[in-house]
Amino acid sequence: MSLRAELLRIGIRMLLKRRGGSLDVEQWRRSMRAMERFVPHPPARSATVEIEAGQVRFHRVTTPASRPERNVLYLHGGAYVSGAPVYYRHFLWRIADALQARVWALGYRLAPEHAFPAALGDAVEGYRWLVDHTPNSRQLFVAGDSAGGGLALGLLLRLRDDGKPLPAAAVALSPWTDLALTGASLKTNAAADPMLNAEDLPELAKLYLGGADPRTPYASPFYGDPAGLPPVLIQVGSDEILRDDAVRMAEKLQSHNPRSKLEIWRRMPHTWQLFVPVLPEAHQAIAQIGEFISDVRG
Repeated sequence: MSLRAELLRIGIRMLLKRRGGSLDVEQWRRSMRAMERFVPHPPARSATVEIEAGQVRFHRVTTPASRPERNVLYLHGGAYVSGAPVYYRHFLWRIADALQARVWALGYRLAPEHAFPAALGDAVEGYRWLVDHTPNSRQLFVAGDSAGGGLALGLLLRLRDDGKPLPAAAVALSPWTDLALTGASLKTNAAADPMLNAEDLPELAKLYLGGADPRTPYASPFYGDPAGLPPVLIQVGSDEILRDDAVRMAEKLQSHNPRSKLEIWRRMPHTWQLFVPVLPEAHQAIAQIGEFISDVRG
């Protein structure tokens, strides 16, 4: 583990992790908007274009390495109540480079204004649009982080159940897969996790579910049957409260598809890949995502 990673953990704990008090979604969103101007801009060699696709919108990110036949649907994190593609402009061009693909970051509807299954419906519509508007569905991939990682896995289940073409593979970074909150790491890692607060998750799950059963597989893919799903790479940090969401999900996926893979990164914070401007482990993780996709393409 690098010195930068240790310093990052300290900084996150001091600046980002809220301890005590009630959850305020509007304040969370305001804070994200205020921080948006500090998100590094991509290099001039990359291009970002906003695209309307029926009822949904994408940020399409490309670099000179992007191949038009290779495309990635990306689903952002934010606990289903916050977040947007614009906060990922420092990250998505690197995914485009590593995967040699065009990356389509979806701006899905957020809870509590749009509770489950709104986000899933947007993901389904966005994916179907890509199937119809990209040249090779066998070179189509899905990826996401945190809540977006759980949404990506829920999307796979929904597509399979609807008899729709599945992506060639998927990537889930620190995914939230169990909104019933049964993972042991919610307690065992509560003190170690420098970013997430376990006490926030019940309220966040309630806001997203809007009364739906937390064990509904499309909201909590851990409770779904993974038979027939494509290979999935899951990356998670060892100290995350969501570690067991990742580990248990990976075990189910691997039981049906041995090409699925789990990587547990020592002492990495939640979605450390997004700290790629300052963190060497983030560069390494993104490179391994590229290797996984390359291996799947065979």
